[in-house]
Amino acid sequence: MSALGKVATFAGVGVVGIGAYLWGSSGKGPASRGTAVTSQRFNPDQDYPDLTKHNNVMATHLTRKVYNSLRDLTTSRGWTLDQCIQTGVDNPGHPFIKTVGIVAGDEESYEVFADLFDPIIEERHNGYKKTDVHPTDLNAKLRGGMLDEKYVLSSRVRTGRSIRGLGMPPACTRAERRETEKIVAEALKNLTGDLKGRYYPLVGMTEQEQQQLIDDHFLFDKPVSPLLNSAGMARDWPDARGIWHNEQKNLLVWVNEEDHTRIISMEKGGNMQAVFDRFCRGINEVEKAIKSKGHEFMWNPHLGYILSCPSNLGTGLRSGVHIKIPRVSKHPRFSEILGKLRLQSRGTGGVDTAAVGGVYDISNSDRLGKSEVELVQTVVDGVKRLVEMEKSLEKGNSIASIISKL
Repeated sequence: MSALGKVATFAGVGVVGIGAYLWGSSGKGPASRGTAVTSQRFNPDQDYPDLTKHNNVMATHLTRKVYNSLRDLTTSRGWTLDQCIQTGVDNPGHPFIKTVGIVAGDEESYEVFADLFDPIIEERHNGYKKTDVHPTDLNAKLRGGMLDEKYVLSSRVRTGRSIRGLGMPPACTRAERRETEKIVAEALKNLTGDLKGRYYPLVGMTEQEQQQLIDDHFLFDKPVSPLLNSAGMARDWPDARGIWHNEQKNLLVWVNEEDHTRIISMEKGGNMQAVFDRFCRGINEVEKAIKSKGHEFMWNPHLGYILSCPSNLGTGLRSGVHIKIPRVSKHPRFSEILGKLRLQSRGTGGVDTAAVGGVYDISNSDRLGKSEVELVQTVVDGVKRLVEMEKSLEKGNSIASIISKL
């Protein structure tokens, strides 16, 4: 079934229907809300974590009442609430950036621990309610997908996907991680034409292969982030991790990094239409190949595509550009402008890095509640507005009237 077909099939499903789809009629998991842990020595109130100095979304919503009601539940594979929240307990958060502070170990986590995940999802995703239905659209149709290359240096679209029935990176066993690698690597062999490529497992990689991937800026390293390490994502490194790319080196897949897979389409310049088209074709072909072997991606009509971090639910999509905007980025209302355009900025080196030479990484701020096409279109339209403002400032003109129309 196509992604659009999924939306049509489940568009009328309400809360009860969604719950039944997830854990009842689908046959993919238990119909109950978790299994009780029977061997707890201390009561939940004695076990409640100290969150007095924390600035993350989990700490905001994990009241004693919620903790007491969920601590003794597990998913069918044994994943607990305390394992979900450990990364947020260990890492209080950034003073200026409110981190999420929770991960899912498996698909069931979002159902069994819904009393905590639901309010976190609502806060993180702009008021997304537990009754909402997520749209999916992987038909690469954009309006004006060619951006001004005087300002836009590169364009990309990326997302993640999880294989149903296997534990996600925070919780998976070694066998599950290896099975994920096997399934994905076999599926990638089916890509043809401009999507044809090769998989490079990190284990056994030659020095020449490693150096080439470093030179191409493709190689990912063992996670050093305390957030990822506390979430268990670096266990057994580099076992069953790897990188695939096509021959043109503009479509890339990371296997078993933060999620089962991360798919990235990219190229220099401003042709977002070409980037998005390749992205959609690649994902659709991989999904087709996976389904032909009896597997499927984690997806449901409420949360869309399921990934380990709640911040990436829905599309899991980050569409962005590296753009040179030295003038508008210094404007006192720059943050307000980005907010109105539903965009976010960071340095080109990633999260918490500074911009150099007025070059910023600009991307969509939303993930859930809007389709892939809507989010990429938001970036295209927003980047055009930023370029319009930059040009106006180059001429010494005010951009107040442009801002007022946002």
